[in-house]
Amino acid sequence: MEGTPEIEAVADNVIETVRGTVLKIADSQVSTIEHAMAAFYASGIDNCLFEVNGPEFPILDGSAKLFIEKIQEVGIVAQNDDKEYITITELTECAIATGSNIKAYPAEELELEVKIGFNSPVLKEQYAQLKQLKNFAGDIANARTFVFVREIEPLLNMNLIKGGDLKNAIVIYDNIMPQEALNALTDKLNQPRIDANEPGYLSGALHFENEPARHKLLDVLGDLALTGKPVKGSIVATYPGHTINTEFAKLLRKKYL
Repeated sequence: MEGTPEIEAVADNVIETVRGTVLKIADSQVSTIEHAMAAFYASGIDNCLFEVNGPEFPILDGSAKLFIEKIQEVGIVAQNDDKEYITITELTECAIATGSNIKAYPAEELELEVKIGFNSPVLKEQYAQLKQLKNFAGDIANARTFVFVREIEPLLNMNLIKGGDLKNAIVIYDNIMPQEALNALTDKLNQPRIDANEPGYLSGALHFENEPARHKLLDVLGDLALTGKPVKGSIVATYPGHTINTEFAKLLRKKYL
C-alpha cells in the first residue's frame, strides 16, 4: 500500500470482531490477527513489526502452531530495556449482554482459564487452562479454530472462509439435515460425502478432547496481547469471543496504563 502504512496492534484500533479480530487506521485494515498475536505473546515477544502482503493474516492450519514453530526456528533477541507489564492489582471484570464475562485477579504471572458452552449435543461445556506461558507451545498452540456446519453456508457466501476446508478448522455437525443438503455442502468444500444421520466432528480426530476450549483460550491470549504489554494476573473467561476479549483488553489499557 502507498506509504507502507502501519497499524499499532492495540485494542483501541479494533473495528470488527466477527469470526476474527480486525484492526484499522484510516484506510489501512488487517484481519484475523489473533493466532499470530497469541504465538508472539506466549513467546515473550513484545516488540515486533509484522509485514503483511494481503488483507488478512493467513489461516494456515487454523491454529498458532506454525507461527510458534517459525519463532522457535529463527529464535528471539533479548533487548536491553526492562519489560513493562500491566499488573492486575484488584478484581477487574468485563461483561456483555450475551452472558460472556472475563474477570482478572491479582497473580504473580499470567494464568488463563476458559469455559465455553454451546447449545449443541456435540459441543457442550468444556474447560481449558494455561498455568504458565511456557506451556503454550505444547498445550495450546495446535488447537484449531472450529465452526458449526450450520454456519458454513452463510460464511462461504460472505467469503469469510474463502479457501477454508476441513484441514484448517474443526467442523461440528450437530443438527441433522437432509442427505442431499449435506452432500451439496461437502461438495462445495471439496470434501468426501458423509452419512447425514451421524452427528459429530466432520474433520476427523481431535488433537485434544477439549480442543475447542483450548482454541478459545488461544483466542483470548491473542486478543489480550492487544493491551500492548504483557499482563500479570489470573484471567478467567466464561463464554469468551473476540468482542468481549477486545473489550476486556480496552478496559485493562484504560485502567492500568
